[in-house]
Amino acid sequence: MAGEVKLAIVGATGAVGQEMLKILEERHFQLKELICLADPREAGKKINFRGEELTVRGANEAAFKEADIALFAVGNDISKQLAPLAKKNNCLVIDNSNAFRLDKEVPLVVPEVNAEDIRSHKGIIANPNCSTTIMVVAINPIYQAAGLKRVVVSTYQAVSGAGKAGFEELDEHTKAHFEGKEVTPKVFQYPIAFNVIPHIDVFEENGYTREEMKMVLETQKIFHNPGLKIAATTVRVPVYRSHSESINLETEKPLTAEEARKILAQSPGVIVEDDPSSNLYPMPLYASNKDEVYVGRIRKDISADNGIVLWVASDQIRKGAATNAIQIAEKVVSENLY
Repeated sequence: MAGEVKLAIVGATGAVGQEMLKILEERHFQLKELICLADPREAGKKINFRGEELTVRGANEAAFKEADIALFAVGNDISKQLAPLAKKNNCLVIDNSNAFRLDKEVPLVVPEVNAEDIRSHKGIIANPNCSTTIMVVAINPIYQAAGLKRVVVSTYQAVSGAGKAGFEELDEHTKAHFEGKEVTPKVFQYPIAFNVIPHIDVFEENGYTREEMKMVLETQKIFHNPGLKIAATTVRVPVYRSHSESINLETEKPLTAEEARKILAQSPGVIVEDDPSSNLYPMPLYASNKDEVYVGRIRKDISADNGIVLWVASDQIRKGAATNAIQIAEKVVSENLY
C-alpha cells in the first residue's frame, strides 16, 4: 500500500468501522499501513482490504504507538478510555462518538463547513452526530449567504442509526405484524414496523431528547454561533438506511427560493434534487450508499418574512459518520496536520 500514513481503525469489525474500510478503498486513501483494532475478544478475526487479509488486533496503547492517525468507530466509554492513550502516543484521534464533541479543547468538524477548525486540534478531532452533519452541510451555504436567525428541524431517522440491532428489530416486527404476533421491543421504545416514534435517546429536563439537544449544541459549535436559535424534533421511522430532515430557516437577509436553489447547487457536498413538476425530490432510498447530502422541496416559508424551507436526505452511515471522518483524515494528511 503506497503512501506514508499509518492508519488505525478502532472498531473495525462494527457497522461504521466496516463502512470506513469500504470508503477508504473507494477513495483510494494513501496508506503505508492499515491497523484494524477491535475488542480484544475479537482479536484474530480476518478482514479483507484491497485484496489483502488483515488480522484484527485488540485495541490497546501499544497499537497506537504504531499509528499516525486513528479513526474511532466505538461508543463513548471506549473512546474516553482509549483516545487519551492514542493522544499520549502522538496518534491523532478522529472520534465518531459523543465523548468529546462539546469539549472546548476539541474541534467538531464537517469539512465542507469548518475545515479550518482542524488546525486547532490538540490530538483529538470530533465527528458530529449524524443528523447534525447532514443538516449543517445543507444549511451552511444559506447561512453564509444570508445569515440565520432561527432553525427549526424535524428528522426522520432510519433504524440503522441504532446499529445492526435496529435492522433486525425492524425485520422482526414487520414479520410479526403480518403473522399477527405480538412483539416485545428491545431496541426501540415501541414496535417500529408501521410506526413512527418521536423519541431518540433519553429525555432531558427541558423536554427535549439528548439527540435533539445534540443537534442544537453541535450546530452552534460548528457555526461558532452559540446564540443561534435552533429547535429540533427527532423521530425514528421504519426506514432501513439514510436519514431525512425537514428544515425551516429564518434568514437575516431576504433570500428567494430560486436564490437558495442556485446557492445550494454550487455548494460542496450538496446535490439539489428539486423539480416538483416531475416529482423530483430527495428520498432516503435513493440517498443510500452515497456521500452527498441531497436537498429539495426548496420553497419560501409563507409563515415568515425571511423564511426558506428545505427537505434533505443523506446516508447517515456514510456522510453522517464514516465518510465525514475519512474526509477529515484526508484534510489532515494533505496539510500535514497530524
